[in-house]
Amino acid sequence: MTTKTGTFEIRDQFYLNNEPFRIISGGIHYFRILPEYWEDRLQKLRELGCNTVETYIPWNMHEPVKGTFDFYGENVHGMLDVVSFVRTAQRLGLWVILRPSPYICAEWDFGGLPSWLLAGEEMDIRTSDERYLRHVRDYYDKLMPLLAPLQIDQGGPVLMLQVENEYGSFGNDKKYLESLRDMMRERGITVPLFASDGPDHNMLSNAITEGVFPTANFGSGARKAFSILKEYTDGGPCMCTEFWIGWFDAWHDEAHHKGDAETAAKELEDILELGNVNIYMFEGGTNFGFMNGANYGSRLTADVTSYDYDALLTEDGQITEKYRRFREVVSGYGRTENGQSPAYGKKPPFERVAYGSCSVVQKVDLFHALDCLAEPVDTVSPKSMERLGQGYGYMLYSSVLHTEQRLHSLRLYQAADRAIVFADRKRVLTAADRELLERHEIDPVTAEDIRLDILMENMGRVNYGPMINWQRKGIDGFVMINDRFAQHGWQQYCLPLDNLEKLDYTRGWEEGMPAFYRFTFLAGKTGDTFLDFRGWGKGCAFVNGFHLGRFWEAGPQKRLYLPGALLKEGENEIILFETEGKCGGSISLQAEPDLGQ
Repeated sequence: MTTKTGTFEIRDQFYLNNEPFRIISGGIHYFRILPEYWEDRLQKLRELGCNTVETYIPWNMHEPVKGTFDFYGENVHGMLDVVSFVRTAQRLGLWVILRPSPYICAEWDFGGLPSWLLAGEEMDIRTSDERYLRHVRDYYDKLMPLLAPLQIDQGGPVLMLQVENEYGSFGNDKKYLESLRDMMRERGITVPLFASDGPDHNMLSNAITEGVFPTANFGSGARKAFSILKEYTDGGPCMCTEFWIGWFDAWHDEAHHKGDAETAAKELEDILELGNVNIYMFEGGTNFGFMNGANYGSRLTADVTSYDYDALLTEDGQITEKYRRFREVVSGYGRTENGQSPAYGKKPPFERVAYGSCSVVQKVDLFHALDCLAEPVDTVSPKSMERLGQGYGYMLYSSVLHTEQRLHSLRLYQAADRAIVFADRKRVLTAADRELLERHEIDPVTAEDIRLDILMENMGRVNYGPMINWQRKGIDGFVMINDRFAQHGWQQYCLPLDNLEKLDYTRGWEEGMPAFYRFTFLAGKTGDTFLDFRGWGKGCAFVNGFHLGRFWEAGPQKRLYLPGALLKEGENEIILFETEGKCGGSISLQAEPDLGQ
């Protein structure tokens, strides 16, 4: 692809350098895939016949702390280098669509909004509330100057940028949308701006904004969806910005979501006959670390670590039957490689490898290791994670019951998401979500100065819907003891688990306690592998210092994808933090995934 400047315009259809242009795009989230794999995935996208790649940009990763910006990602293996991702796409001959709206949804924690927005000052998120907009401006002051040189009219591959995401299903604050549009224009964005919403009159009318082109998101019914969308495009082209070809999984789902490749291919034919498409997802990738999102209906449903999404490529980049079928469809509408595509026989940059079983070599429980990982913060009443400057992970609340000699009931107010309660190191209660609001009778504990410890887990913030404004994690209210209104006098330990190198495994280990378990294994060659956690309860895994993600025996996911790029020839280290007191003694590294099919 040339680096000469060009033009991209929206008239009766899309025009690239004054020639009609059909967008055939696929979604790849650079922040869900290690950089060593970007070129392989982008090349396979091109070999599918696509001419464009689309990606979100997650605010919470690029500004993890207010005023501290990261556009490389040294602590996450370089996964935040969005400029490098875009330039790689350009080098491979792909155009790019960027979606840097403050809110991205994406089954990503808080929909991509940074957790520190919940730290103190009350504000109406995703509105024209000036207290919120000033934070967006500060972020865009850093982000937009990086993106502006990547635009097509400056020799880059970027064709369009998104202003907000599915706003029509959230609100109707037009002043907010106009503010975002103006912020982007004032900071050097000159290519067309767009929005995407469900193909519904209410959603589209809520979000329609002058100077922002409307598009639609859907997984089926293209003809009906585009007939509605046409009423809002002012004679312009129709585009499905998210053609949902699969779905995401949540813990406790019965099985991994799988769709029919033939049905999806027929839907793609309908879309391409009528307009333009972005396939969501081409490859889903992984919710590494604590970054999975959640949904809230009758209860909180947190997403699993894998974001496989039943996409065209598997989580580790393998070609699927759905890929092959889509390539047949796309060949009738766009550019494909001459002859047999090398994608069919091409191996990912790392082959799948089974390293076998690994036994625990060291272990230490949380209470023995506590002062290695955190300094206590004294508070009168419990404070949420965000109020103490913590975004993700766990928080331990500790207090001594000086005025009670018998503990028989507990109740937590304004608590999220999951609590494990210990009285004098005895596990007395595990509760989650709405259960936390209930009064719980427990087996009585009788002693003087009973020590109460409550380990709270942030299981992932809601990424879609009205709950997005109300989700501080930990305890942001009070703890009722024996029907007494509140226990006062707490020590709080912030446990984001970003400093496990400080663990001292000689401190001690008590059975049944939350604990850290260390494993080592030798790799003669580095390859992609899958960590099988059967026999273990709930927790998270770290590989050579990289936070791989969460595991839970609840399923459906039974193995975590471990990219070979995280491994090294010779000795490698795995650490599990397990909270249920359920340890299997060993883990295994297998050559095949198990998402719970």
